[in-house]
Amino acid sequence: MYAVIETGKKQYKVVAGDIIEVEKLDDVKDKVIFDRVLLVSDKDTVIGHPYIEGAKVIATVLKQVRSVKTIAYRYRRRKGYHRRRGHRQDLTRVKIKEIKA
Repeated sequence: MYAVIETGKKQYKVVAGDIIEVEKLDDVKDKVIFDRVLLVSDKDTVIGHPYIEGAKVIATVLKQVRSVKTIAYRYRRRKGYHRRRGHRQDLTRVKIKEIKA
């Protein structure tokens, strides 16, 4: 059984037991409930329009982490112009406990 959830304007395909990193969740608790479920597939597939009523994915928060640094580099040839800027995104690592359809 798997589900497709939406959080932080991104979509994730999850299975019970998966560990995923999502954009930082402000309210850090032991348990997180994702209620924006787009698709649930077990023996038959149910697709939401846009979300499935009553379906939810329950997860536990493992820890707050930061992603690998990405470099944004701007360069203009022959002009002596270059700018380098780094960015690290704040993420929340969660473990999927169960999918309720």
